[in-house]
Amino acid sequence: MKTPLIAAGLALAFALSGQAEEKPVLKVYTYSSFASDWGPGPQIEKAFEKECGCDLQWVTAGDGAALLGRLRLEGEKTEADVVLGLDTNLIVRARETGLFARAPEAAAFDNLPIPWTDPDFLPFDWGYFAFVHDRNRLAKAPGSFRDLAAAPDDLRIVIEDPRSSTPGLGLLLWVKAVYGDKAAEIWRRLKPKIVTVTKGWSEAYGMFLEGEADMVLSYTTSPAYHINVEKDDSKAAAIFDEGHYMQIEVMGITRTSNRPELARRFVRFMLSDEAQAIIPVTNWMYPVRMPPEGLPRGFEQLVPREKAILLPPEEAARLRDAALAEWLAVMSE
Repeated sequence: MKTPLIAAGLALAFALSGQAEEKPVLKVYTYSSFASDWGPGPQIEKAFEKECGCDLQWVTAGDGAALLGRLRLEGEKTEADVVLGLDTNLIVRARETGLFARAPEAAAFDNLPIPWTDPDFLPFDWGYFAFVHDRNRLAKAPGSFRDLAAAPDDLRIVIEDPRSSTPGLGLLLWVKAVYGDKAAEIWRRLKPKIVTVTKGWSEAYGMFLEGEADMVLSYTTSPAYHINVEKDDSKAAAIFDEGHYMQIEVMGITRTSNRPELARRFVRFMLSDEAQAIIPVTNWMYPVRMPPEGLPRGFEQLVPREKAILLPPEEAARLRDAALAEWLAVMSE
């Protein structure tokens, strides 16, 4: 007669034991390529879980601008503990959501070319936008936007949409910062060469690698992947006389997180020597803190500091809507 009671007691004990062993879950929203098999995500996840004894879960939403769009739709109901992959062009709009807590104190960013003072977001990597080409298909690349605009219309370019992609938005602001009121004319001359506008970087770069475009909007460090992983030095970044727009990618902790201490621990981990060493060889961007072993081949400084372009977050936010409207008007002509 006691057997059912004993069985029930054992079942309860096992259930309680299972609950006790459950790992805390940290949900980090990021862009798709970061969490892909070839991106930093798997290595970051393995290293952080070993340290924290937690379950790090990536939640992806296309590119960085799409990431912010998802967060704005979810609002206070978001499950994100950390958002990783916005950039300085999106900081103001992200802050306006009211969803971000103050960032924890962090070590000095000894490999970031500008001072960092933002109270809510911390940088984790950076790079320069550039048009990447294959030397076997395009032996001599244009050396400026004016050269690119003047190139024959059979030159095929693929770019990303500024409404859903941080590289796309970066290109929009790059042209606007350099050419101001004449930006529309540059776009008008570039339009015949643009094969397509993709939602995100992954789609655009994939088209380029498949031979569907001669040039793709990417980064000066993109060829480093081909050099170090594929032993292929045929890819190169076209360096423009006007300078190159800088992207600084950031991360922030949500005010609604149920695990704020774990979220802060993750943010600090992303700035550790271990995580920063993973960034250059998986995300192919410059780390904000120099790894002890230095940087791989292909990360030589191609853009002189005086040629770096970066609009302050407030100015980028102010210019965005007008620049986007101008771009859409030209593209729909």
